[in-house]
Amino acid sequence: MRYIRYACIATFAVALIAVALANRTVVTLKVLPDEIAGLFAVNPSINIPLFVVIFGGIIAGLLVGFVWEWFREHAMRAEASKSSRNVRRLEREIARMKGQSADSQDDVLALLDKAS
Repeated sequence: MRYIRYACIATFAVALIAVALANRTVVTLKVLPDEIAGLFAVNPSINIPLFVVIFGGIIAGLLVGFVWEWFREHAMRAEASKSSRNVRRLEREIARMKGQSADSQDDVLALLDKAS
């Protein structure tokens, strides 16, 4: 099983390297289009390889998805926590009740011993 995992990771790594090598062209990223930048007189830009843009977009999308899902599942995690606290409380109550019933059984046995 370990070798299958390593084979999958290696295949994925080779695919990422192939994409990176195929997209080495340098591109210019601008914050604003030229027409709008003329209004603000500011247009920062950066020259980076295309594969960095592609991988950056993938990573940014994954991060946004993880954060979005974490917020979406907040209600479910809160309900699970509440249920867990309730289960622990009920388990303590059951243990306490079992302890009380054991004490009452001891009283009955003591009365029977006294009577005989």
